[in-house]
Amino acid sequence: MAYDNLQDFIAVLEAKGELRRVSAEVDPILEITEIADRVMRSGGPALLFEKVKGSRWPVLINAMGTESRMAMALGAESLDAKAKEIEDLLGWAWKQLRGFSLFTAIPSALPKLPIAKSLLPKKVARPLCRQVIDDESGFDSLPVLHCWPADGGRFFTLPVVCTVDPETGAQNWGMYRMQVYDDRSCGMHWHLHKDGAHFFQKYRERGQRMPVAVALGSDPAVTYASTAPLPEGIWEAMFAGFLRGRSAEVAKATLSDIQVPADAEFVLEGYVDPSETRLEGPFGDHTGFYSLPDQYPVFHLERITRRENPIFPATIVGIPPKEDCFMAKATERLFLPLLKQLCPEIADMTMPLEGVFHNCVIVSIKKRFPGHARKVMDFLWGMGQMMYTKLIVVVDDDVSLKNLSLVAWKVFNNIDAGRDLVLSQGPLDALDHSSPQPRYGTRLGVDATRKWPEEGHPREWPEPLAMDPAVAAKVDARWSEYGIS
Repeated sequence: MAYDNLQDFIAVLEAKGELRRVSAEVDPILEITEIADRVMRSGGPALLFEKVKGSRWPVLINAMGTESRMAMALGAESLDAKAKEIEDLLGWAWKQLRGFSLFTAIPSALPKLPIAKSLLPKKVARPLCRQVIDDESGFDSLPVLHCWPADGGRFFTLPVVCTVDPETGAQNWGMYRMQVYDDRSCGMHWHLHKDGAHFFQKYRERGQRMPVAVALGSDPAVTYASTAPLPEGIWEAMFAGFLRGRSAEVAKATLSDIQVPADAEFVLEGYVDPSETRLEGPFGDHTGFYSLPDQYPVFHLERITRRENPIFPATIVGIPPKEDCFMAKATERLFLPLLKQLCPEIADMTMPLEGVFHNCVIVSIKKRFPGHARKVMDFLWGMGQMMYTKLIVVVDDDVSLKNLSLVAWKVFNNIDAGRDLVLSQGPLDALDHSSPQPRYGTRLGVDATRKWPEEGHPREWPEPLAMDPAVAAKVDARWSEYGIS
């Protein structure tokens, strides 16, 4: 199922009992955060605040704040079901590459044509995001949240930042927080390793202003796609189209050649001057601490375009669980099939909510040789944004990752610190506060697999506990006789 726009998704959420409307007036300064935090921690519904102090526009928050709503956002019954679609497609493609035959490739490709078509964004001449063109209003007209008491100010927390490479014309949609400084300027929190920052560097080398458009509120697949760790050069609109099963609709911005989501509730158009930076932060983050202030580029607003009656999207981050945890869970499930194609020994992977995106990955493997766990660690640290992963834990494939208590038990009992801990120097996320240096530090790998003699364990590895299968079957058959509820 593909949604036409964010408001279409809201209607589906409400019809399924997954949304609550709040008619009482609420303050975007701290109050919405406190309400949303309580609801998110309890696994509660999406919230639509209909009357927000200081603004005409309602605020939507927590729309993707459970695993089931995250799956709904992608038009799927579950994240695993959507991952199975990706796995089947990758399997088909790999089969064609291994044994290519024109006579078999063409017939087998015909059912895949709708998928191929969905990868191509569809240009819209009269998009919803341009129903109103406003050159007068600024950020003060929008219900931008001030989330936590010591934050540097109000922040856009769910923006899709749209940019274009000045050399190749490649488009990029990424999500970066933006701190409001005044009615017409805000910070642009571009991380060093992200495409937006790469494009920014090219404009700086040219001495040119960088055009930027910021979309607020669109089809939820587009919002999620802007956070996905795609290979460099892949436009997020293409991935969103694949997730929707229907082409993402795009439209040219009014002040530049940037393509923006055609269904956006708001589009903020302006520029970043490469010669200008300003202190951004602090910002209450998913680590449970305030990320430190630093110098970042400044976005200058020139124009707002919007729908006639838009809804403002927002989220909050902080101590898990929060809405971003389930966006991370979608990334875990959707990108696992690709990882398994590239590294077939991987059986399963989980990113615990407490790790939020990049702090912890637990992976199970089909171990085939000494040092196999370390080979998998190196593979994962070499995969794009997984280079930020601070902790990788590797267990055997007979350990169910759905049972974190079982995982912990295996890890606690299976390691020798001198042999099984791996320290790896490398890049860390800009939000990491614990490393001695910004964006660089030490990552930890834990090999909790059963050890072989060649791995420095000359003693025989003990036999695991297991009941005699015949006895277990007997007890199953007689369970009702025991009178144990």
